[in-house]
Amino acid sequence: MEAYEPSALDNSAREIVEHAKRTSARVRGPVPLPTRVERYTVLRGPHIDKKSREQFEMRTHKRLIDIYEANPRTIEALNRLTVNPGVFIKIKT
Repeated sequence: MEAYEPSALDNSAREIVEHAKRTSARVRGPVPLPTRVERYTVLRGPHIDKKSREQFEMRTHKRLIDIYEANPRTIEALNRLTVNPGVFIKIKT
């Protein structure tokens, strides 16, 4: 799971773990992975102010959830689950 806002990511991870546990699947996680920080430096003015710069950064927070012994009810429950906007989920089998 990935998101730019950590609180939305944690709420979505909690919902996924609850749904998986309700359907009697074994769950490990959410495990916080390292945050990727991308920094950008931009000139403030294009002409005379060459030394004046602004810096921005974008942080991508990640969580890992392992679901073991998933049955068809677990998969169906997770497919019907709606997560917060801005949270991206990658499913690997």
